[in-house]
Amino acid sequence: MNSANSVGIVTPQHAVFEEPLHLASGETLPSFTLVYETYGRLNQAKSNAILICHALSGHHHAAGYHHEDETKPGWWDSCIGPGKPIDTNRFFVVSLNNLGGCHGSTGPRSINPSTSKLWGPDFPQVQVSDWVSSQARLADHLGISTWAAVIGGSLGGMQAMQWSIQYPDRLKYCLVIASAMDLSAQNIAFNEIARQAILSDTHFHEGRYLEHDTNPSQGLALARMVGHVTYLSDDAMASKFGRDLRRGSFDKSVTEQVEFQVESYLRYQGSQFSTSFDANTYILMTKALDYFDLACDFEGDSVEAFKQAKAKFLVVSFSTDWRFSPRRSREITDALIAAGRSVSYAEIEAKEGHDAFLMPIPRYLDVLSAYLSRVAEECA
Repeated sequence: MNSANSVGIVTPQHAVFEEPLHLASGETLPSFTLVYETYGRLNQAKSNAILICHALSGHHHAAGYHHEDETKPGWWDSCIGPGKPIDTNRFFVVSLNNLGGCHGSTGPRSINPSTSKLWGPDFPQVQVSDWVSSQARLADHLGISTWAAVIGGSLGGMQAMQWSIQYPDRLKYCLVIASAMDLSAQNIAFNEIARQAILSDTHFHEGRYLEHDTNPSQGLALARMVGHVTYLSDDAMASKFGRDLRRGSFDKSVTEQVEFQVESYLRYQGSQFSTSFDANTYILMTKALDYFDLACDFEGDSVEAFKQAKAKFLVVSFSTDWRFSPRRSREITDALIAAGRSVSYAEIEAKEGHDAFLMPIPRYLDVLSAYLSRVAEECA
């Protein structure tokens, strides 16, 4: 465990909500559980809380370590901790696993109370607005009436924007990183290819694979491989792998007959993901991503949508991100300006592609640090 500027060892917590949650689909969850972690301390005024919204395959473990001997920290440990951009000496940070997830919150692997069996493919389709509603319940549970900031990258950025128009009085700042107001046709296509890889796996069993004591691991691995390619830029892949032939192996069980390093890497990533993520959750999450449209309740007018917001915004994009390109972030910025909202925009030169929002890129960290320092001063 690397303790330098770390929040240290953290323990996931569970919040159980017995009041039904009415979903955008028209269905209802009779009750649900959210798993979350917190870092830092809530001040007496309860004004220094920040919500972290995760992306497609994310979860509640955003910073620190779960065990003393753990070597891999939370997925955004580079940004969250003492003295880091999201400074836990100044902020109380909340990170959760969304509804439908497979890391402890209620989802397809949970028990359906009406059948006493696993939800599986019968788990209701949730949308970004449903996640925000459940996150508001968590805020109530923690005694937080207003977030100092809601922050998210990619699909997390969509949640942050939805917060700003769904609960405009409950956040002061909104940080939207490498995101978009809706998904492009190309992105929907990539998600559909990934879903088809899972659905066509002979072990999928129409989503009831756990009842058959199996797992559509090949389909899930292929889905991850497709997604992973889109998260990286051409420059990042070239500098990391080029056309190098493989020497040695990450895992011989998944790299047989592999000739290039990039093939070995993708197979390794796919294999790891297929053992740690749930196929039904992957389908549910990608559909929530596809369905998101910030302006759908405002006759397609994003300016009207953002007129509901009261928060101040920071929008960040990355130069080589072709999945959520800088053009999509500029669309957000332009709509916010037209709506009369306060917005700052930064485009970061980075070779890492969409995954750059997870990386400790110096200028990116500097932008976040400077902006969040202002947030801390205002919300102290």
